[in-house]
Amino acid sequence: MSDLFTLHEGGLITEKLLHYIWRFQYFNRTQLLSSDGEKVEVVFPGIINYNQGPDFKGAKIRIGTTLFAGSVELHLKTSDWHKHGHQGDSNYGNVILHVVYQHDADPGNNIPVLELEPHISGILLNKYQFLMNASAFIPCSNTIAQVPGITWLSWKERLLAERLERKAVIIISFLKENNTHWEEAFWWLLARNFGSKVNVEAFEAIARSIPINILAKQKAQIHQLEGLLLGQANLLQKDFSEEYPKLLKREYEFLKKKYHLVPISIPVHFLRMRPRNFPTIRLAQLAMLVHTSVHLFSKFLETENMKDVTNSLYVTANDYWHYHYLLDEPASFKKKTIGAGMIENIIINTVAPALFAYGLYHKEEKYKTKAIQWMEQLPAEKNSIIGGFAALKISSKKACDSQALLELKNEYCSNKRCLECSVGNYYLKSITSSTPHAL
Repeated sequence: MSDLFTLHEGGLITEKLLHYIWRFQYFNRTQLLSSDGEKVEVVFPGIINYNQGPDFKGAKIRIGTTLFAGSVELHLKTSDWHKHGHQGDSNYGNVILHVVYQHDADPGNNIPVLELEPHISGILLNKYQFLMNASAFIPCSNTIAQVPGITWLSWKERLLAERLERKAVIIISFLKENNTHWEEAFWWLLARNFGSKVNVEAFEAIARSIPINILAKQKAQIHQLEGLLLGQANLLQKDFSEEYPKLLKREYEFLKKKYHLVPISIPVHFLRMRPRNFPTIRLAQLAMLVHTSVHLFSKFLETENMKDVTNSLYVTANDYWHYHYLLDEPASFKKKTIGAGMIENIIINTVAPALFAYGLYHKEEKYKTKAIQWMEQLPAEKNSIIGGFAALKISSKKACDSQALLELKNEYCSNKRCLECSVGNYYLKSITSSTPHAL
């Protein structure tokens, strides 16, 4: 059995759970005795250490009549001290207490040992095990609706910030690749969004394959922009019968040679997709957005009114596409306008994260604040995850709510990070607080 977990009567206890129990002191703190029989009092458990060395630093522990200040190391078993090689590591020279779940051996280092197994509530361990074994939509499906609103409010704010920060990491990684060119990084991110889930990688590859300075040179001619985007996507290779596709193909072949462009190797997909979302339509709309905009990201940085952002993104593909979803295949008339839902999606998943990243990178809070405020002005997204929470009576009214819940589900619930979740903490804390011998 791995030394990362050990058995108790109701299941398994992990090192992560033991750290959680010690950090929040979720055990019976009365009549604590060291393995040598001395009284132990936890004055301060210490601050968790995420770097090399003992698990908690700055602890204050009274052993007998003496108050010690230093570090605390936690293990599932006392023998783990030697298994982990701490005996020869100078980083552990200031450990004042070795906290273990089970005391199974004399470590031979004169460091007092405190065994927690007799002091931890079996109810807490079993409930934690229930969360870890749950196969429902989220581990705490049966109890999440009982969490107070004040707990939800602060946790959602943190989840939204975490989601924006995580997306900011992607954007900042783009900047490292393009010599800190914010407009180009935004262009890559915008193209990803237009590709949606199915073609996200292909659309990013298309954007990367056409430097933004080339787009700027050709932006006055919509057919040249369409030719560039469709050509780089390998969608202009066939022999066409209609004049407009023939024009696009000629323009692309000329620009391809002029700028030494190389088409992408990633295929774009049409299968099981609504015609309005075909990559041809999305690329045509993206071309029109480039055609009608100037320094789009800089404009969003300066814009305060989100309505102006919405108006900037409201474009309609070239007239040819009113009668087509595919090149050379006529269809009934329908203007290919970017709809309200798509615009909201672009603001939520491209504009706001880019603004937040800019504020994070330049340490300017006003851009981070604006990104969050725009999230608060948009309606909540609708998808299977948000629907799953709604079924549990956890509603989303605004985009900031739905983004927080997506982060909760994808980054916490799906990975069983209940000990790091405020909802999970409330659930486990309510168990320990209702069990007298657990505190």
